[in-house]
Amino acid sequence: MRAELEIAQSDGEAPPVERLIGDLGEALNLLGEVESAVLAIVHVLVVDDDERLGELTARGLRRLGFDAESTGRLRTLRPREVVVFDLGVSGSLDAAELAALKGAKPIVVTGAADPGSRAIAEDLDASSYLVKPVELDELAAAIKRRASA
Repeated sequence: MRAELEIAQSDGEAPPVERLIGDLGEALNLLGEVESAVLAIVHVLVVDDDERLGELTARGLRRLGFDAESTGRLRTLRPREVVVFDLGVSGSLDAAELAALKGAKPIVVTGAADPGSRAIAEDLDASSYLVKPVELDELAAAIKRRASA
C-alpha cells in the first residue's frame, strides 16, 4: 500500500482528492464510451402508413435490442439511423424528403411485389426490399446488414 501511495505522489504531496475523483470520473466516462461502441445500439425509424403496424414492428424491434420508433411520416433522420420504409408513404414525400430517404439507403417494406414497386425501391437506392408480411427475424437481419454497411 505504501508503494502505491508513493507512486501517486509526484511532488512529495498527496494528490488532491478532487483530482483523483476527476480522474476516476474521466476513466468511467471513457469506459462508458467503449461499452457503447461495443454494444453498438442501432437506431431504427419505422415509417409506415399503417400506424398500428408500424408501432407493432417498432415494439418487436425494441424487444430484439434495437432503439426503434415508428411514425406515419418521414422526419429528419439522425446520423447512422436505419430507416424501415413502407412504400405506401412514398407518394406523400416532397423532393427534399425523397433525397434524404435515398441518402439513408432505406430498407423498403411493402405489400406490393410488382415491378413498379421494385423500381421505386431501386430509385430510393434501397438496401433491402422485403414483401409483407415480413418475419421480424428477417427484418432484424436486414437492419444489421444495413447498420454495418
